[in-house]
Amino acid sequence: MSEVNGENSNRIERYGLMAVALHWLMALLIITLLALGYYMVDIPKGVPNRADYFNLHKSLGVLAIGLILLRAGWRWTHPVPKLPLTAPGWTVSAAWWSHLLLYVCMALQPVTGYLSSSFNKYGVKFFGIELPKWGWEDAALRDLFMKCHHLIAVLLVALILVHVLAAFKHLLVDCDGIFQRMLPGRNQSSTNV
Repeated sequence: MSEVNGENSNRIERYGLMAVALHWLMALLIITLLALGYYMVDIPKGVPNRADYFNLHKSLGVLAIGLILLRAGWRWTHPVPKLPLTAPGWTVSAAWWSHLLLYVCMALQPVTGYLSSSFNKYGVKFFGIELPKWGWEDAALRDLFMKCHHLIAVLLVALILVHVLAAFKHLLVDCDGIFQRMLPGRNQSSTNV
């Protein structure tokens, strides 16, 4: 391997510990919310503990709002590690757009859910603590925001699939180290603590 200025020129810059932790925490939370949302909509009314599933989903959604704000703020204030110089321009552009769409969906998904709940009589409780409503009881607005919530969920699932497939392409086909940038581990070249 060649050395330039005492550093390995083939070394891939990795994300720092905080960026990696936020990425995987958000991934786990989003997968949990999507699975819970998919499961709970088929629970018939009148089933005991049905409301518990909805309240858990809402609580985790509020947590997601906080985490996405933290993650977006972190990404805004900490530079993204540079891609290898060998990356084709179209892949850089595709990565930028797909990440932007992921962030937009991750932000809009819990907000539309909160708004939908704000326009019904139940509102939102964050692990038992009642949160302010952003609206009044209105079935038409509740349904509008719920349709948006469902549509964004479908788009989010599609974007996640593209993201995962692209990650595995980097790991199994390109073998370019891009996949490893978001894995936990020590990295002396990381500038994103």
